[in-house]
Amino acid sequence: MLTEIEKKELKETANIVRRNIVKMVHNSKSGHPGGSLSGADILTVLYKKALNIPKEWNNSPDFENRDRFILSKGHASPLLYSILAMKDIIPEEELMTFRKINSRLQGHPAKKYLPGIETSTGSLGQGLSIGCGMALGLKLKNNPANVVVYTGDGELQEGSCWEAFMQAAHRKLDNLIVIIDRNKLQIDGCTENVMALDNLNDKLKAFNWNVIEINGHNFDEIYDAIETAKKCTKPCAIIAHTIKGKGVSFMENQAGWHGKAPNDEQLEQALKELGE
Repeated sequence: MLTEIEKKELKETANIVRRNIVKMVHNSKSGHPGGSLSGADILTVLYKKALNIPKEWNNSPDFENRDRFILSKGHASPLLYSILAMKDIIPEEELMTFRKINSRLQGHPAKKYLPGIETSTGSLGQGLSIGCGMALGLKLKNNPANVVVYTGDGELQEGSCWEAFMQAAHRKLDNLIVIIDRNKLQIDGCTENVMALDNLNDKLKAFNWNVIEINGHNFDEIYDAIETAKKCTKPCAIIAHTIKGKGVSFMENQAGWHGKAPNDEQLEQALKELGE
């Protein structure tokens, strides 16, 4: 359980992450703010409290035993870049180069150019398959690290995800955790109208996964779920119920903010709401 001081620090950090997200997307005049904002609390807990990820990328003596994180919903790259800056893996001043020519911070994460990226992502439905391969490789090496894959819920409409769910259970990959950003919105609207996913809990259990459902904006629930998942004897899925655009009133629960940049006036309002 987190202390009140820890939760206060996590809230402050998550708000900084959210402010950087809207600034980056505004500055580049393109990007995906909605699904980036919905995951800010989750990734803040992961990188500050729950995962073993060193600041000294490639130079830490314990680097090979680091936990692996895969942003399967690669369009939420502003979230990951903001987190990497928070972790001091990349400089914060670099965030404003997002989506600029010759920037390391491309629209989707590119492993070739930036430290802190385990694999390039962007084509939806592939991250969990990559995570299965990483988790299996770690087991073969007797490496104690965990693999955490962060997916969107709309992404689960890709058939390859369900092949990966089946493969993970078959291989008994108890070092694999998938966190599903269940904000129920995708670019075309509500997930349940595009292609219904519910009852998602039952579907995942039928694939022989352990399943935990949480409020994806509650720090205690996020932290406890991850710590529980680490101890599971089979792959674990965390269904994190979130609000798309969380923290910015006019973006919350609005599918239109899946991939749209705020204008100057909207940026000012968003930053005011996020405490700047």
